[in-house]
Amino acid sequence: MPRNVVVTGSGSGIGAALTALFRAQGDRVIGVDLHGGEVEADLSTPGGRAAAAAAATEAAGGVVDAVVTCAGTSVPGTAMVTVNYFGTTEFVTALRPALAAAERSRVVAIGSISGTQPHDPEVVAACLAGDEATALEHAERAVADGRARQLYPSSKAALAQWARRTAVSEGWADAGIPVNVVAPGIVLTPMSAGLFDDPEMKKVMDAAVPMPLNGYLEPEDVARAVLFLASEGNSHITGQVVYVDGGAEATLRGPADF
Repeated sequence: MPRNVVVTGSGSGIGAALTALFRAQGDRVIGVDLHGGEVEADLSTPGGRAAAAAAATEAAGGVVDAVVTCAGTSVPGTAMVTVNYFGTTEFVTALRPALAAAERSRVVAIGSISGTQPHDPEVVAACLAGDEATALEHAERAVADGRARQLYPSSKAALAQWARRTAVSEGWADAGIPVNVVAPGIVLTPMSAGLFDDPEMKKVMDAAVPMPLNGYLEPEDVARAVLFLASEGNSHITGQVVYVDGGAEATLRGPADF
């Protein structure tokens, strides 16, 4: 039977690849994107997130079988906090009643290997406290201090911690809703294209994210991992950060950190 699947950032990259895979297996995808999705919304604002969740719920007839959050930005700046973190957590939370209405619903958030790298602890703490105003204050300070690039790993570290906390919280595990994160290494998407154009940046990137198994990822490589975690076949995997990274996390952290 077709499932109702909500995918944010459905217009490009991992979101587009995942949308194609879901539709190929007969699922109904409700894409959420700035432009061109079944739901057009700006996830960088509280109002935009609430409106997107309401529209997606209505389009799904009040029952959402899976939600996958692919929307995000790698452009250094405060949108890394508003979109990457709050644009996921508040959107997913707003969909919880529709997820609970399904028999076997699933949540998967797209994280990043960068979440294991140095981040701004004040930004992370404010995100996890649900205090967007304070998170933005700290993010603006990071930008002013020349640390804007630190906001990406900060948003992804906070997202991973939120998912692990939420997965075992009331209203989620007891409602049968697994919550997981898929954390890719370097993915060949429009969002990352500019990084490959600069030889020096590419060198830095390869050193920061070494991928000994099969090199860079295509969006479909990530989408296939997400597809299982979002499926009814995933009965007991929850609160996990699954690294789809060609061995980067194991290389960087070593075998003792798991």
